[in-house]
Amino acid sequence: MSEGQAVAATDGTEVKMTITESAQDYLAELLSKQGDDVLGVRVFITQPGTPKAETCIAYCREGDAQDDDIQIPYPKLTIYVETRSVPFLEDATVDYAKDRMGGQLTIKAPNSRLPRVNENSPLEDRVNYILYNEVNPSLAAHGGEVSLVEITEDKFAILKFGGGCQGCGMVDVTLKEGVEKSLVEQVPELAGVRDMTDHTNTENAYFK
Repeated sequence: MSEGQAVAATDGTEVKMTITESAQDYLAELLSKQGDDVLGVRVFITQPGTPKAETCIAYCREGDAQDDDIQIPYPKLTIYVETRSVPFLEDATVDYAKDRMGGQLTIKAPNSRLPRVNENSPLEDRVNYILYNEVNPSLAAHGGEVSLVEITEDKFAILKFGGGCQGCGMVDVTLKEGVEKSLVEQVPELAGVRDMTDHTNTENAYFK
C-alpha cells in the first residue's frame, strides 16, 4: 500500500484513502491544541455520488462518532471514517504542503461525485442517484432542479425544487406524475415524496 493508506483495525474493512505523513503530523498538531473531549478526526462526504458532493474533515468529539464509523489508528491520531462514505473515498488523498503563508491542507477525492450505488446502498444515496442522473436532466429543460432534503422515519423523501420549478404552477403534476413515480418504481421502500419548496416565490417559475 502507498504512504498513509490504511486498513481499519476495527473490522478489517479496507479504506483506500491516503493520508500523507505531513497531513498526519499537521492534524495531530491541531488535535493537541483541542480539549480532552476530542477523540480524533472524522472524514465524511456530504451528498456523496452527486455533483454537490463535498469531502469534509472535522474534529471528532465525544458523541460525534457513529456506531458504524471505521476507526483507523495512526501513530499520532485516530481517523474516524463514515461507513457510507468509504466507496466514495477510494483513491482520495489528504495532504499538507508548507508554503510561504504557512501551509495548506488539501483533500482530493476523485470518486466522491461518482454514482456508486447498488441495491445495498443507503436509501438516501439511491434517491440522490435517480434525482441527479434521471430526474434533473429532464427538469433542466425548464431551467429547474430538485434536491433531496431528507428521508423521514416513515420513508417519505422530502424534496426541494429550485430554478424554474420554484413557484411553477405545474409543480404538483411534476411531483406526482414524474418525480414520485420514478422514485417509487425504482426505490420501492419509499412511501412517497413530499415537497417543502416555498412556491410563493414565482420570480423564476417556468409556468406561472
